Amino acid sequence: MSTRRPDSDRPFRWHDNVLVKPLLQFKQPFPQPYDMAAHKMASNIRLIADHLRGADRYYMHDGEILFPPMYHDIPTVISLRDNVYPETMLGSFLFQADALITIADYSRAVAIHAAGQVIPELAERTVAIPNGIDFDHFRPGEPDPAIFDIIPIDPAAHTVVLHPHRPETSKGLPQTIAVADLLVHQYGFHDLLVLVPRWFDAAATPEVQAFTDQVLGDIAARGLEAHFHFHDWIPQRLMPDYYNLGDLHLALGHFVEAFGNTVYESLACGTPSIAARVGPYRDLVPDELMDKVHFDDAASAAALATTILRERPAVPEATMAYLHDHFNIDKQLQGYADVILNARKLPPVSYRFTPRDDQTRYRLAPWCYLWGEANIFHDFRAEHVAMPLLAALVRELPDGFRFMDRPELAAGILTGWYEQGYVVPVD
Repeated sequence: MSTRRPDSDRPFRWHDNVLVKPLLQFKQPFPQPYDMAAHKMASNIRLIADHLRGADRYYMHDGEILFPPMYHDIPTVISLRDNVYPETMLGSFLFQADALITIADYSRAVAIHAAGQVIPELAERTVAIPNGIDFDHFRPGEPDPAIFDIIPIDPAAHTVVLHPHRPETSKGLPQTIAVADLLVHQYGFHDLLVLVPRWFDAAATPEVQAFTDQVLGDIAARGLEAHFHFHDWIPQRLMPDYYNLGDLHLALGHFVEAFGNTVYESLACGTPSIAARVGPYRDLVPDELMDKVHFDDAASAAALATTILRERPAVPEATMAYLHDHFNIDKQLQGYADVILNARKLPPVSYRFTPRDDQTRYRLAPWCYLWGEANIFHDFRAEHVAMPLLAALVRELPDGFRFMDRPELAAGILTGWYEQGYVVPVD
């Protein structure tokens, strides 16, 4: 079952074994699917419950159906697909399913160290299955001419940089603009052209329109109007062609992805990527196999981009081999099949509200990392902060620390770090 289209709720065959029923009435497009009348939510619950009668398993893609009583008597598997949007986050705290799939080890750690603080069974019911890439689809090659119907440019006349992300501040367009400014005005890439998709309903969405006006003003102020091309949304079938017409792909935002497909799809097509060290980008691919920078470090990103754009290196064979091994779509599908087919109805999870006291041990939260002498970056705050005391504790006591472990560490300091999300309790 899926959300209906505005013009149709007719079922259709997606595969011989897959019948799609677009009957649900969530608000479209995403985000804020619950921005709808109460009677539509009631209808959604009733429709799903009706279809679950007699079903063998219930698989929920993204965990955003926030009504656990619907599946209290059927083996249920939920897959969390993001780490940010409120519906998914609330779904993780309302978890009453029998198995939870995350799409990266990072996302598993986020669930366990957030919702898992109050759901002790969450860790044992959670498995990470990395997203798979269809390498028959995403591979190096000449772009299909159809891509030029959407993006009518001559790639040979430009140094093409790709920014294939939604128009949200967190997706990194301000950082891409800053890098483009350096590439044009400091490094001399006067033929630079940055490709950016337009959101399909920008005119009808005040927030997106305001963001668009803001970035267009920034581009104009930097004298970069000739170096940005805004194009229509690219259909999935043409995404390999989109990557293949680019010389470099940038993912420099602070959005905390659950996986971040575009970076790895671009690499699979032979187009180098530079990603910010945010969320799963930090460790999904080892540092020696992919270029990464600290968030909001335009100077380092521009220097890396300059080397790539001047030397035009191929994506290393070791990187390609790593992608094919770790992000194999057959492994992903088999992993999902194993979890779903082997799901069994388990007792309801319990909720635990353990008080924090002087004996509580803490460790650095998985959504933070230490770099340099004493810098801590916090994914969900999107900022680098010099925290020498916390940095020293992380290095000296990586398995956990209490307030009495350092004389200068008062209990209030630890509480403050916890409330700000820099540390998490250790059981």
